Amino acid sequence: MALQCNFISNTLNRFRTTHCCSQQQQREEEHGNPLLGSSSSSSSSPAEQFAPLANRFQRRLLVGVGSASLVAVGANFAGITSFLLGLSPENGRNLKLDVLYPVGGYSRCLDTREGFEFIYPANWAGDQTVLYRAAKKRELELSLDPPALNATPKRSNFSEPVVAFGPPGSTGELNVSVIVSPVAQDFSIEAFGGPEEVGEAVVRTITGSGQRPEVKGTLIRSSLREDSLRNAKYYEIEFRVESPSFRRHNVAVCCARHGKLFTLNAQAPESAWPRVKSDFYRIVDSFSLTA
Repeated sequence: MALQCNFISNTLNRFRTTHCCSQQQQREEEHGNPLLGSSSSSSSSPAEQFAPLANRFQRRLLVGVGSASLVAVGANFAGITSFLLGLSPENGRNLKLDVLYPVGGYSRCLDTREGFEFIYPANWAGDQTVLYRAAKKRELELSLDPPALNATPKRSNFSEPVVAFGPPGSTGELNVSVIVSPVAQDFSIEAFGGPEEVGEAVVRTITGSGQRPEVKGTLIRSSLREDSLRNAKYYEIEFRVESPSFRRHNVAVCCARHGKLFTLNAQAPESAWPRVKSDFYRIVDSFSLTA
């Protein structure tokens, strides 16, 4: 009897062990062995296995390309920013973005200290002598060192331009410059008369009012441009100056406000005038006061 019970017990144990192993194997097949991985995963294709990694790489790639694009636009790499702004040049100029990036082939000179602005060809460069003098003057104004006791104030040369631009490597005959001269608070250009009289007065002043007979000036045209928004009047003058040694074509604009006389002058050799006249007209038309 005891031998029979042992046989029955051993038989039941083997059956239970076999049954448990079968159930565990079935569960592993259905849910996957955590150590070996699921059977569905082992039977999946490489593309399905690496799909999550591919999606993550794609997101990082898009973020990297987007960041690089922003850097390229901000730095105007390969002219990207200028090209985009050129698609809508008026909006770019209205936002003064052409101070930083050329728009439509032109850059903007914005002088907040004196209060004027104008555009000029983007491939022109600033006159280094003028820039050095302006920086030196600004340095002296901001200096904390007391002036020397025996120093005598020097009279400023009002005929020096505050800004000047021209083609790199040129002789200086082709350029645009702005002179800001102090005048009486009640000074008025209108006192000289209409645009024609103002133009004649400018030409007489440049040629020395007949004191230099070898220099002759000819007024070509003169007009008045009014800015009701800033309550300013701009006298635009085109004239020619000739002497035995040179022949120059000039386009200028004059305006007075708050004790300052602003004079923008763009000059070129007569031989270069047909090539630059469209640029000169745009420069003069863009000049305006900002304050």
